[in-house]
Amino acid sequence: MAQRSPVSGPYVTLQRRTWAELSDATEIDLDEATLATLRGIGDPTSGLDIEEVYRPLCQLLHLYMVNTGRLYAQNNEFLHLDVRRTPFVIGVAGSVAVGKSTVSRVLQELLRRAPGEPKVDLITTDGFLYPNAELERRGLLERKGFPESYNRRALLKFVMDVKSGEPRVAAPVYSHMVYDIVEDDQIIVESPDILIIEGLNVLQPARVEADGTHGLTVSDFFDFSVFVDADETHIKEWFLNRFMELRRTAFTDERSYFKPYTELSDDEALEMGSTVWETINGPNLRQNVAPTRERATAILVKGSDHMVDSIRIRKV
Repeated sequence: MAQRSPVSGPYVTLQRRTWAELSDATEIDLDEATLATLRGIGDPTSGLDIEEVYRPLCQLLHLYMVNTGRLYAQNNEFLHLDVRRTPFVIGVAGSVAVGKSTVSRVLQELLRRAPGEPKVDLITTDGFLYPNAELERRGLLERKGFPESYNRRALLKFVMDVKSGEPRVAAPVYSHMVYDIVEDDQIIVESPDILIIEGLNVLQPARVEADGTHGLTVSDFFDFSVFVDADETHIKEWFLNRFMELRRTAFTDERSYFKPYTELSDDEALEMGSTVWETINGPNLRQNVAPTRERATAILVKGSDHMVDSIRIRKV
């Protein structure tokens, strides 16, 4: 059996082979056709990844869900409350282009297939970005994706309402095609058993208020959280590869905000992509996203090939 990391510290680190050995004989699986619809551009997630990485993760999630539900019921009994169980909320964080969207979609599909077929909804925090007009008014359009570019109060209220058991909660819709919030469109979340919330900054700590107090933050309402991690050098490479692929595909649509990029030469496009990374995505990763890694319950560590090499699990 492969070696585990030393047991000191809040995390235990398991290499992929050791982690895979924790999996039982569960029948939960995804066929190739389904996987193809879940993968992001350039993401190599395969059936072997489902077996060796995501099955054990779903088993751990099941343990958390069972025990969270038990504690919730005991707490309600102690307080003499007659309240239905509220959704189990999972946060998924990580850099642009690291593969957190694929992780979120895979978890959603696997958890849907678990015994009892729970209702699993997925929301991305992109919908809580301020509209471009508001970002321009605040001088933040070039900082889209940084914590200050989100309507954090609206996102917090959304998560609080879901976690409080509100039967019907609405979230705004963001279009990557037009690079803006879609007016008069909403995603409705109606009493899911599990809610996955994916985004760059979902593990951000609470802000310090003007009077020195700390308010609530979105992650206060998470029952489990996942951070998708990799070396910045690799993430930048994946970002540029994705940028060039989008330039050949989605950006060619006449409705695309990024249509002008298709008129650049390959060298010009690569230079543009590198500039975006060096001025926006890279600094945001270093300043805001990576520092939240140690707040996660589980950290999926990827190697240069975009595959999960090891898993860090919080044990305290």
